[in-house]
Amino acid sequence: MSGSEQDGVAVVVGVDGAGRTHRLAAIVGTAPTVRIMPIQRPDEVIALLPAGSAGVLVTVDDAHRIEPSVLRLLTVAARSGVPMILTRRPTIDSPELADLEAAVAARGVVAELSPLSDAQVAQVLSRDTPGRAADLDRVEEIRQASAGVPVWVVALAGAAGPAQVRARVARQLGRLAVPMRRLATVLSLDLDLADDTLAAASDTHLAELAPALRALTESGLIAPGTEGLIPAVAAAVRELAGPAELRRARESVARAVPAGEPLRAAEQWHAARPRSAAAAQAYLAAGEQLRFVDPEAAAVWFDRAVDAGADPGEVAAGRAETAILLGRPVDLDGPVTPVGAARLSVAGGVAAAHQGRAARAAAALLASPTPGPVLAVPALVATGSLERARTVPIDDSAVALSGRRLASAALTMAADPAAAVSVSLEAAELWEQAGAVGGLLPDTPHAVAAVLAVTAGDTATAEHQLTRAIDSGVGGPAAVVRHRLLLAWVRLRAGSYGTARSELARLRDMPLPGREAMLLTALEAGLARRSGDVALLDDAWQRAQPMLARRAVDLLTAEIVEELLVAATRLRELHSVRPVLADLEQMIAGLGRPAVWSVTVGWIRLQVAVAADDPVAAAAAVDALPLVDGPAELAGRQRAQCVAAGVWADALSGAVDAVAVLSAADELAAVRLPWEASRLCGQAAIRVRDSAAARQLLERARDLAEPVGGDAPGGLTEREVQVGRLLLAGHAHKEISAQLFISPKTIEKHVANMRRKLGVTTRAEFSVALRGLLDGRLSDGRLSGAYLSDG
Repeated sequence: MSGSEQDGVAVVVGVDGAGRTHRLAAIVGTAPTVRIMPIQRPDEVIALLPAGSAGVLVTVDDAHRIEPSVLRLLTVAARSGVPMILTRRPTIDSPELADLEAAVAARGVVAELSPLSDAQVAQVLSRDTPGRAADLDRVEEIRQASAGVPVWVVALAGAAGPAQVRARVARQLGRLAVPMRRLATVLSLDLDLADDTLAAASDTHLAELAPALRALTESGLIAPGTEGLIPAVAAAVRELAGPAELRRARESVARAVPAGEPLRAAEQWHAARPRSAAAAQAYLAAGEQLRFVDPEAAAVWFDRAVDAGADPGEVAAGRAETAILLGRPVDLDGPVTPVGAARLSVAGGVAAAHQGRAARAAAALLASPTPGPVLAVPALVATGSLERARTVPIDDSAVALSGRRLASAALTMAADPAAAVSVSLEAAELWEQAGAVGGLLPDTPHAVAAVLAVTAGDTATAEHQLTRAIDSGVGGPAAVVRHRLLLAWVRLRAGSYGTARSELARLRDMPLPGREAMLLTALEAGLARRSGDVALLDDAWQRAQPMLARRAVDLLTAEIVEELLVAATRLRELHSVRPVLADLEQMIAGLGRPAVWSVTVGWIRLQVAVAADDPVAAAAAVDALPLVDGPAELAGRQRAQCVAAGVWADALSGAVDAVAVLSAADELAAVRLPWEASRLCGQAAIRVRDSAAARQLLERARDLAEPVGGDAPGGLTEREVQVGRLLLAGHAHKEISAQLFISPKTIEKHVANMRRKLGVTTRAEFSVALRGLLDGRLSDGRLSGAYLSDG
């Protein structure tokens, strides 16, 4: 009979703009109808209603807007058999509307309107250009902006676009009460606020928030299935509100944000851009929350706090902490509040540690409140103040567990670095659990664990800890730089130079704290020694000299300082070496001269003597070492060093036992000291009188000198790079043969291989290609005859 009966739909449900009226018209078609309007009085409705089943369909559009008395009349008619179809919003908010729908729905189904699909949006866009497919990107853009709600799809598809949206939104907002308009403005900020915050920010009672959101939803302003405005609607609300009202809305949000969410409040204050005490305190709170999680962002918030009028004294401690974590200069002399003074005091001690001044750091931390004294323990032990370190109570519950474990590791390392590794590893795990940065320490547990592991000869554990620290970002940006440099140093000592070269190229011109600047210089000196590059060594020394003049060394940096002391010796700068050695001796004396640390310092003395070609000093260094068969704790790396030291001192004096040298070199290589093993063999080779033994020692020296990690640039081997550098320096084959202790025929073979790899045939082409490959590179792993001499 009617379109309603043919379609089977009796009730159409949808939000405003979902197309209720359009769907109703499609259902009714050309059937005879009587239309009931929300503005009609009961008597007018009675006059319009057909009697019984007269073949006329009654349509009730926007039934939710019709007054209850009319709804009751319609219900009676529907129950008496009058065919009827109605449309309404999703919410049934009166018993009269519920009764009417029940009566109407008994004769058909309820159809709920859904957002338009991409295909349906494409149909809307194609109406003006029949026969031409809509642009898919445009379809996706409009569907997302409109949330698929038909009225907004049609508006955005038109020529006026956003202007049409704004006009309709203005009309919709105009029909709403003032509190709901405020709510719409706050929602347009798209902040995903909790209910209590949203209610407070929009000045809405919490009990009224749900009905208000429902009303906005049914007005077609909120995206279906969400509590956020439709994107195009939100943009229109913001434009209609204007900058001033949006600032006020953001300030309302900022004030409404709970105390536990300072970052969110700060972001809203910043968006509103007021210069007020409330904004300054919000920025300060955000900085405090982020200082150990994201120090870069925290530093920005602290700056904003001062710009907004915060007392610089309130910000001083946080600024200092973030500067330390970022590796930036630290201001410890400005004004500070009494509350911040304690934190600033600790920060000063930590900053001193990062500058490489362990003794000064220990003194500053001891004079600081908790957690200062506990944090001072590693520095105290590393500088030989063991008795003072033992008086610090490390069971202070106010100190983070990772800091207490690190202090325990330091006390253990005084006698046995190997035993301290496991405790420092536990401290590292605890610190990782504290967060991405975790806090403020003089040094990270990962770095301490790595240095102790290297001292124990366990470079694998050192590399693992440093790689883990780099990957997880513990300690903040400055610590990441430290971990990368330490990793490069560990690999350099173990015979792999690639990481050291890349870090030197990356960081050479970057301002670094004193401790890391010294480490970078040590890498440069170490590469220079291993490449035999005197010019590079001199360049490293120019930077190292003022660092050594500060005498800012400790036992945890002793092996790093070794590279600088040997560089100084090779350049005849012994006046810079002796005070540092004296300081190290005093430190191990303060620890009671434990065997492991005695070997560490004694080995440095030996390397200085070797670099100076001083047999007497070498013998004295050996005499000061513990006996190999003495203390039980003397094993592994320290035992290998003691054995090698004795053999080396004998070789310097001319008493070469080739078998003993080879055995000692093998032991050094086994404890990851291949460069030192190579130098031992090379120096013994040039002093032994037996030519067969000399060849055997030279061959072993060359084997040990080959860096770990593959070929140099251009596919050249390390030996080919050595030969190439010497050729470019103007040396003849015979001179290179004498310097590298290889035959001229072998050199000719290397040159032929290099020409093949470089794809050249003539001598001129070879020279140009080789210089282009090698010039400007930091040694590129090349080694020279340095392993035969003192470097």
